[in-house]
Amino acid sequence: MRSSPSKADPRVFDPLSPGPAGFAHRGLHRGAQIPENSLSAFAAALDLGAGIECDLRLTADDEIVVFHDADASRLCGSSVRIGKARLDQLSHLRVGDQPIPTLASLLALVDGRVPLLLEAKVDRDLRRWVPALSRALGGYRGSYGVMSFDPRLARLLKTKMPEVLRGLVLRDSLPLVQRRAAMWLADPQFLSVERPALGKPWVRRARARLPVHSWTIRTAGECAQAAVHADALIWEDDGRPRI
Repeated sequence: MRSSPSKADPRVFDPLSPGPAGFAHRGLHRGAQIPENSLSAFAAALDLGAGIECDLRLTADDEIVVFHDADASRLCGSSVRIGKARLDQLSHLRVGDQPIPTLASLLALVDGRVPLLLEAKVDRDLRRWVPALSRALGGYRGSYGVMSFDPRLARLLKTKMPEVLRGLVLRDSLPLVQRRAAMWLADPQFLSVERPALGKPWVRRARARLPVHSWTIRTAGECAQAAVHADALIWEDDGRPRI
């Protein structure tokens, strides 16, 4: 039986709710055929009607690209570091047979059809994120939240971009004192917690007052457990919700 975090309408309790399809982790990717964080993976998630979770990085010229790793070696076979290169210097790299997406290209593709979880990878560039996000998201009218492992970004969003839903990403292994400090500093409006933390008392307490999303759900068994203890699943592979 699914636990209930709130008696409120879930659309009010969680404005980012993707419904039963959950959030496709880095899009609906399938290895080299449809790489993670690619426009083709995002298009596949849209076809399914799933929300989209993805990773954001800043380039040297303050453009936002959709990319997980600090460098391009794993996905593009290049040693270039994303944060040390200008956007035009990254233009020759390919994720599969497509360029590295920009946040602008993702927003144009989605166009408000599904909610977005945008995870900012803060890498010694904290102060540059808010101006870049403000430029990129200013005209977008779809549903989205910005989250990060770094609680300082959520604090900046609270003061500089209060209209943006802000989230905190938490690992299960984070020590208690650090977790409490991160929660206090971030003052998040939603949490994204590592799957092994689900069902723990601190997650249950947090879930009574704000939505909890869980990552990364990869098997049917994990999906069944997470469906009880989280408000939305961030999934890939066999963790896809059965709807």
